[in-house]
Amino acid sequence: MTGPLHIVGGGMAGSEAAWQAANMGVPVVIHEMRPSVGTFAHRTGDLAEMVCSNSFRSDDDEQNAVGLLHWEMRAAGGLIMEMADRHRLPAGGALAVDRDAFARAVTKRLLQHPKITVQPDEITELPENGHWIIATGPLTSQGLGQAIARETGTDALAFFDAIAPIVHFDSIDMSRAWMQSRYDKGETEDERTAYLNCPMDKDQYDAFIDALLAADKTEFHEGETANYFDGCLPIEVMAERGRETLRHGPMKPVGLTNPHAPDVKPHAVVQLRRDNALGTLYNIVGFQTKMKYGAQAAVFRTIPGLENARFARLGGIHRNTFLNSPTLLDDRLRLRARPNIRFAGQITGVEGYVESAAMGLVAGRLAAAEIMGLALPPVPQDSAMGALVHHVTGGADAKTFQPMNVNFGLFRPVDGLKGGRRGRRDRYKAYTDRAKAAWQGWLATDEISCAS
Repeated sequence: MTGPLHIVGGGMAGSEAAWQAANMGVPVVIHEMRPSVGTFAHRTGDLAEMVCSNSFRSDDDEQNAVGLLHWEMRAAGGLIMEMADRHRLPAGGALAVDRDAFARAVTKRLLQHPKITVQPDEITELPENGHWIIATGPLTSQGLGQAIARETGTDALAFFDAIAPIVHFDSIDMSRAWMQSRYDKGETEDERTAYLNCPMDKDQYDAFIDALLAADKTEFHEGETANYFDGCLPIEVMAERGRETLRHGPMKPVGLTNPHAPDVKPHAVVQLRRDNALGTLYNIVGFQTKMKYGAQAAVFRTIPGLENARFARLGGIHRNTFLNSPTLLDDRLRLRARPNIRFAGQITGVEGYVESAAMGLVAGRLAAAEIMGLALPPVPQDSAMGALVHHVTGGADAKTFQPMNVNFGLFRPVDGLKGGRRGRRDRYKAYTDRAKAAWQGWLATDEISCAS
């Protein structure tokens, strides 16, 4: 065996890749430029720091594709899912975590691993030799981004991610706001009160939309196109699509009853989700924004209950770099022109914390197997992992390639199932059953290879 495996970037993908490879017996060096070289969005030097949200989304592994991805990562002994479960917060049917405790725990486990070394440096060139995984995420440094562009012969593609603000709980007026999960989802009272709600009548909603549309926004550089990932649209961009858009999106009033006025149906509701285990911080759900800081504070304080809000963090927007992976990567996430280099995480064109970590898990295992001289088969396409790998390495149209969350639309059809609502539930269950069997079979092959 020759090694070590070098991993550039200590985010979700890099952390998971390191964990998987090290547990297969391969020495790993993580190259992480933070905190020496900072980024727009990160606050600490911790590995796997969560920036945009504290949610891993749905944990339903039978009717939701991202929940299935959770299941597959747990089945593979994934560090990201283990730490997410350990530091989870009440969030109804979703998996939300205490982001600071989560990142500290991931960092501690990786630093304690005897086969993992964390090296605080910035990689600015694509290495000629050795085994490497580039997992630099949405904030790839300028130097490395330019090196990738030179190698691939094309500029790295990009879109923009927006970040939602976080509010101190003790600054929220609970005589106007109340605790309730939509449709009272959650098995315990703690889960059912993981969300905080601020109601608006029609006049308040209209005034909010007016303020939102008139607020000062961050401007882009000349010649830079503002492409957004649909899952992270700034609220002002949504509002520009129509005055009712937000009321039918993140501010929809359904499934909620205001105990302060139970007979009055809110016209719109702003939801905040608990952001830490102490319950001292709440993030405003769906309120990613590109408003300038002063405008944010003024506009968000028009929301009933947030008139005196203190912000632990205001929102913002940052450039998210990704590759045209269908033209550049093979089915093992290797750069076709330089097969000693793999890519993992958001830079491959997947979107979301879970999807990024999943690509790290796959890349780490594939790289470790190659270093160990093992013939590991391709990731099965019928698994959630395989559906994502297939999409980014050839399943998507290269001409229209854009970042993608995992979803059942990426899965091959299951024969013999009828359409309709009942049919959809049966189809999703068939997808998950088939995926679990395929994934367990691949893991068994992996274990046999490692044992031989």
